[in-house]
Amino acid sequence: MTNSDELDPSFPPGLHLVSAFLAMEPSDSLISIARACGGGIVSENVQKFIWDHCINQAAAIGYAPYLKNFVKKLIFEVESTHGCVLDELYEHYGYYMTSLKEDSFGRGKACKHISFLFTDGSFELSSCPKSRKLVVPLNCSLNMLEGDTGLVLALAWLELVFLMSKLRSFHLLQVVLSDGDLSTLANMKLNLGLNNISTRMDALEKCDKELNLVKSDTGSNSEVQCIHLSWESAAEAEIQEFTPEIVLGADIIYDPACLPHLVRVLATLLKQRQVTSQTRNSNCQEDILNEGRAEEAENDEQAESMKTPVGYIACVIRNIDTFNCFLDLAEQGDLTITDITDTARPLKLLPYMSSYDPSSIRLFTVTSKC
Repeated sequence: MTNSDELDPSFPPGLHLVSAFLAMEPSDSLISIARACGGGIVSENVQKFIWDHCINQAAAIGYAPYLKNFVKKLIFEVESTHGCVLDELYEHYGYYMTSLKEDSFGRGKACKHISFLFTDGSFELSSCPKSRKLVVPLNCSLNMLEGDTGLVLALAWLELVFLMSKLRSFHLLQVVLSDGDLSTLANMKLNLGLNNISTRMDALEKCDKELNLVKSDTGSNSEVQCIHLSWESAAEAEIQEFTPEIVLGADIIYDPACLPHLVRVLATLLKQRQVTSQTRNSNCQEDILNEGRAEEAENDEQAESMKTPVGYIACVIRNIDTFNCFLDLAEQGDLTITDITDTARPLKLLPYMSSYDPSSIRLFTVTSKC
């Protein structure tokens, strides 16, 4: 591809280049995509596309050191192939050289804009937007820009949500986010706000054990709860109050010292629960009225009334001994761990992201034997 008119930010490969830029992918990855856009070289037309649709839109990123590094490598790439560098790129790099201090590098946080790109085959999913692109801003620490697996697992967690839409038909009435670290919890709340989910101003000033409500701007009655939950100190009665249907976990198998507490929390959350006859009868009546399936409803009413929660875990197995320790403790805690990586991989929604290697992510279901 040699003509910038053929590059469209709404379709690959232009879409992949813009998405990689907004996600703050490594500069070498951006250069590689830019070469593909130019038929093997970063032509003037491709540079113009980058200038118009990436650098000029850089306010969405707001992390100048990243932009400086990318522009520097872009100029070097063009010069190394004896190409002609756009004057705008030289001027922009000169501005960064004179305005940025070296001590501004590597500090604080940056906001990545992650674009989940849905394929034609996923359009029937309820989680697929009409535009077939869902952009999720994520505030993350700058060490994640150097390949930290924390962001990778965060992306895996988000893809787990899309996977649930594929595997199960359910309506989320309530969502609870939890973490044992208050600073991480605060960042989770910040990311909810970045994605148009408002939070109460006094939420983090409350007692650790008190629920922090986060309400959606959509006007619905649904709400997200951000809760400080320490595996080590959480009482069993406190955990039992959650009564979840689905538990999602990402990057939670990492510290052998924490594993006994993790297994205890999972075992408590995933125990089967009795469903009241009132709820069961209501569901049966709804089946009869809405679907005319009286016979099936009668069979359901006669069946043992138990609700079985299920857990889904996405993790990178960094240390096989730690993971085997988790499996042993799970067995002792009457939990069944099943590897579903090969049969239920999430959709490939991040084709432009070289820093995210889905092949390193393992997916597991967790169920209780009790």
